[in-house]
Amino acid sequence: MSVPVILAHGALGIWDEVIFLSLAAIFLVMMGISWFRSRAATPEDDIPAPDHATEPQSTDRFQLD
Repeated sequence: MSVPVILAHGALGIWDEVIFLSLAAIFLVMMGISWFRSRAATPEDDIPAPDHATEPQSTDRFQLD
């Protein structure tokens, strides 16, 4: 009894499935690692927003109301 092809099919037979599933597993592990790293990042790691209040007022710009 042969194993039915589920996800991939080609000249490699069952090895197509093994390669496809291993690549999918590697992708999911990498995405999980990046998600955990982004959740553990502190706000100090982010680039701070510029403070426009301390910049000198330019004469070529209009003041918005």
